[in-house]
Amino acid sequence: MTDIDLEQLVRVHHKIKAKRAELSKEFKEADGALATQLDAVRDALLKYLGDNGIESIRTSEGTFFRSTKTRYWTSDWESMHKFIMENEVPEFLDKRLNQKNVREYLEENPDKVPMGLNVDSEYTLAVRKK
Repeated sequence: MTDIDLEQLVRVHHKIKAKRAELSKEFKEADGALATQLDAVRDALLKYLGDNGIESIRTSEGTFFRSTKTRYWTSDWESMHKFIMENEVPEFLDKRLNQKNVREYLEENPDKVPMGLNVDSEYTLAVRKK
């Protein structure tokens, strides 16, 4: 093994993490202020469109328009699951696996690996302060 100053590397790791946290905090504060201003401008433009009963306006600076964004969710997963099964509409669900549940299932059933399941593992590093 090569001569590496592990204490120095851990010290540098801590300093870099601290600086990143500081920069992240500064960014979040500045970005939050800008987001608030942007929301106020967006609200004023939407209000203008709504008050005047129009959908879009072209200006010399650009065009702005309003559209409807609709989101769907359930507060009763048991009933929703039953509905999906009874009406054969699996497309109501996103195609993704619950990582925790798959991991736990495989730990409890190592001999039952679903066909087509891909697994990617990598080492991660955790460094704690003393």
